Amino acid sequence: MHQRRRRRGRGGKGRFARGAIRRFLEPCLLLLLHQGASHGYELISALEPFGLGDVAPGPVYRTLRDLEAAGLVQSEWDTESSEGPARRVYRLTQAGRHCLADWVEGLRETDSILHHFLTTYEQHTKEDIG
Repeated sequence: MHQRRRRRGRGGKGRFARGAIRRFLEPCLLLLLHQGASHGYELISALEPFGLGDVAPGPVYRTLRDLEAAGLVQSEWDTESSEGPARRVYRLTQAGRHCLADWVEGLRETDSILHHFLTTYEQHTKEDIG
């Protein structure tokens, strides 16, 4: 039987951090589309500041299709604004705006928990030194 390798706590710096927030691609795409309609390549390029700069196009387009199937995103073919082949342009729906707000609320709670964890760790390590 094939056993999955666990990533937690192993590997170099940053390896854990990239996988720490599950499904983080989804709220990032919703936020980017909240800023305005965009096509997939632009969205992929805009993911870098969120720590997702090395994400492959496949998961991005798969997530966009899932968001569209859920009614959170709409898309249409843009045949006029670019040279070359038509590109699919994505835009956020009203349901997508509500979903983004839910993500923000959950991420704020996570931020508070992480802040507490880091503060506790820093206090503990200062006590070890002192």
